[in-house]
Amino acid sequence: MAKSVLLIAFHFPPQSGSSGVQRTLAFCRYLPTHNWQPLMLSAQPQAYPVSATDLLQDIPADTVVQRAFALDSARHLSLKGHYLRLWALPDRWISWWFGAVPAGRRLLHRYRPQVIWSTYPIATAHLIGLTLHRLSGVPWVADLRDPMISTGFPTDKLSLWVYRWIERQVVRHSSRVVCTTPGAVRDYQRRYPEAPPEKFVVIENGYDEHSFPSGPEPVPPAGPFLLLHSGVVYPAERDPACLFQALADLRSEGLLSSKQFCLLLRATAHDRRISEQVQQYGLADMVRIEPPIHYRAALAEMMQAHGLLILQGSSCNAQIPAKLYEYIRSGRPILALTDLAGDTATALSGCSSAVVAPLDDVAAIRATLLAFLDKVRTGQLPPPPMAERQAASRQSRATQLAELLDQVAQ
Repeated sequence: MAKSVLLIAFHFPPQSGSSGVQRTLAFCRYLPTHNWQPLMLSAQPQAYPVSATDLLQDIPADTVVQRAFALDSARHLSLKGHYLRLWALPDRWISWWFGAVPAGRRLLHRYRPQVIWSTYPIATAHLIGLTLHRLSGVPWVADLRDPMISTGFPTDKLSLWVYRWIERQVVRHSSRVVCTTPGAVRDYQRRYPEAPPEKFVVIENGYDEHSFPSGPEPVPPAGPFLLLHSGVVYPAERDPACLFQALADLRSEGLLSSKQFCLLLRATAHDRRISEQVQQYGLADMVRIEPPIHYRAALAEMMQAHGLLILQGSSCNAQIPAKLYEYIRSGRPILALTDLAGDTATALSGCSSAVVAPLDDVAAIRATLLAFLDKVRTGQLPPPPMAERQAASRQSRATQLAELLDQVAQ
C-alpha cells in the first residue's frame, strides 16, 4: 500500500522565477515510483508576483493539489506603497499561514500522510510545517534550499531575530533537516552542536530529464562566441563588475571584440542595475540583457550556447546555484566565476567541461576567460559522460528523498 507525504511549498506552478518550483515538481513526479504519494499544499496563484502557465501541465494528474488562501503584503495589504512591518514577518506571505494551516489539517485528516515536508524559502512554509507537526504529531522533514541565515542576511535586526527563532524551531522539532550542499550541513552542525549529526542530510538540487529537448544534442550556431548566464544576478552575491572590467580590458587591448564575443544575461531580475554597469564599462555592444523566457525554452537556449556562465560570490560558499545542474546536463562548457574554496567550485572539480576563477579577481578572470575561449575552440572541454550527468538528475534526488521518508516514517 502506498504511503503519502504532505508537501508544503510556496514555489509551485504557476509561480514563476524560482528554481524551487522544479525541485518540488520533480518530487511530485518521481516519489510515486518509490511508493510515496505526494499531497501538495501550496498558495493561491494571486499570491505570486510573477506567474506562468507553462509548467502546470507537468503536475501529475493524480497529485492532490490544495491551494490555500494567501496574499502578498506588498501588493495586497499596502497603502500608497507602505504596509505594516508585522505583515511581512517572516516574509510578505505570512497570510498564507492562516489559509494553509486549516487546509493542511483537512488534508491530514482525510489522507493520513506518514510525513510532513516543507521547503524554504519561503520561511512561512516552515511555520506551516511546524504548526501542522505540533497539532498532529506527524513527523516533519524541513527542506532548506538556502541557509535561513547567512552573512549579511537577514539585513535588519527584527527579521534576523524572527529567522533565528524559526531556524531553532526547525532544528528542534523536525525529524530531519535537508540541505542542498555539504557546506550548509557543516554550518548547521557547527551552529547546533547539541543536535545529532545525522539530523542534517544533503539532497542536492538537480536537473529534470523530462524538461530537456529530446533528440541529438544541438550544435551551437556559427557567429560570435555566445556566453550565457541564465537566471538571477544578485547585486551583492553575483556582482559581474569584475567580469565587466575584464571584458573592457580585453577589448581595449585588442584581444576581444563584439564580432568575436557576446555575453547574454537572461532573466537577471535586476536589469536596470546591470544595464547601468554595462554602460559604465562601455560594453553595450558586447553584453545583451534579455527578459525571462519559458523554462523549456531556457533549457534549449543553454544547449545552443557556446558556453555557460556561473557567478557565485564567496559569501555564498555553502550554496550551489540550482542552474549548475542544468548546465552540467546540457553538456556545454562552463565558466564558473566563484570562490575556489566554495561548494560550487567543489561540485565542478570533477567536471571535464568546466574552468573556475574567482569572481572578484579581474586579472584571474581575464586570463581564465581567454583560456576558456581557446579551450572551447580547440575542443579541450568535452562534455561529461551521460552517466555522470544522470547522477545529478532530480529523479536521483527523489530516490534519496524517498529513502529518507522511509526512515522517518518508521
